[in-house]
Amino acid sequence: MPRSRSGKIKNEILPQSVEVVDSQNRPLAVVNVLEAHRQSLMHRSVIVLAYSPEGKIYLQKRSQNKKLYPGRWDVSASGHVFFGQSFEKTAINELWNELGIKTDKITEIAKFEASPSTGNEFIKVFIHEKMTTIPNPNPEEVESGYFYSKSELNWLISEFRELLAPALVFLNDQGLLFK
Repeated sequence: MPRSRSGKIKNEILPQSVEVVDSQNRPLAVVNVLEAHRQSLMHRSVIVLAYSPEGKIYLQKRSQNKKLYPGRWDVSASGHVFFGQSFEKTAINELWNELGIKTDKITEIAKFEASPSTGNEFIKVFIHEKMTTIPNPNPEEVESGYFYSKSELNWLISEFRELLAPALVFLNDQGLLFK
């Protein structure tokens, strides 16, 4: 079972379980997240974008152990909303579990309906601005990380798109990564 940084087992009641939802984001059932993906069932997730005081975005390089997009550059933090959790609580937990950042200072900036372009996930996007904590990536989740300026990220997207996770490219195409 997955463990948090504190060593406690996550979601002791239903580990790795998400609510499958209908097209109106209303709960239908609870299943394992892998099963939700295997069957392309609609469920919920979060994305957190963390920025330095200079306005650079922190991107993580996903661990080689990840099932989806191993070794690719991705958003600062992201994760599934497990059964019994809220979007906001999940976003706060993902910052801690992936980057070692403990904060409750996040702001919702966007939400997306479940569709093939979102992996059939209802997504809420949060930002953590002017991050003063130095990220301490969890090696089980994140290989490394780096703060990118808008021009550096634009170069990555134009020259090395295949090295980026789809969520990062999707949010860039939506104009959400930089103000």
